[in-house]
Amino acid sequence: MKYTLVLLRHGESTWNNENRFTGWVDCPLSEEGEQEAIKGGRLLKEEGFTFDKAYTSTLKRAIKTLWIALEQLDLMYIPIVNNWRLNERHYGALQGLNKQETVDKHGKEKVLEWRRSYDIPPPEVDENSEYFPGNDPMYKDVPKSELPKSESLHSTEQRFMPEWEAVLVPEIMSGKKLLIAAHGNSLRALVKHLDNISPEEICELNIPTGVPLVYELDEDLQPIRQKDAIPPLSGRYLGNQEEVKQRIGAVLAQTK
Repeated sequence: MKYTLVLLRHGESTWNNENRFTGWVDCPLSEEGEQEAIKGGRLLKEEGFTFDKAYTSTLKRAIKTLWIALEQLDLMYIPIVNNWRLNERHYGALQGLNKQETVDKHGKEKVLEWRRSYDIPPPEVDENSEYFPGNDPMYKDVPKSELPKSESLHSTEQRFMPEWEAVLVPEIMSGKKLLIAAHGNSLRALVKHLDNISPEEICELNIPTGVPLVYELDEDLQPIRQKDAIPPLSGRYLGNQEEVKQRIGAVLAQTK
């Protein structure tokens, strides 16, 4: 192995707990989510991981997860970069809605199409809505034309992957050990690229909250398959593997 990269999906948020479409809504971690972040940080500490720099989104659930993990690692002093391109997929007009109630209203097939298809986005949010990023001072320095009104996994990938190639790849190849704390869909976009996963297969992939995912990369940044890797991923989740598999299943069950 030549490089190590660790990915961490934020801990459970209050809206995860309420089974609501969250997207870019800046809701906090739940109490359970904070405990997941503590456990994730401790797992990294126990296995001797250390980092030179961390990247996260502009959303507090990912930021707080990163802070908590770094606190467990005694690494709160390392540089942290917040970038909106690491944000969760924007769920458009679905944001704020309960996932199961949305299924009951629109039918499972339509909601799964919005939620799990590779390139079909949900209905767009109106520009007058509180959920349009152009109305949020957090994004005042981002051209409004670049801010999404709705996204598919494909458009999330198109938003994030240029940043990976232009910024994060040079950082990794310079020898820096990076920790990326982000979201289910921005991380799915990244593992799709790393493991060359098909659009069909990536739509079925679930990344559990708060569990560190460790990739070992060769000199060409190609992943080296780990012993405990759960296909189609080459990276390995830290911790009890049966618990990890149960938590992967829990993500899928959100819309039954």
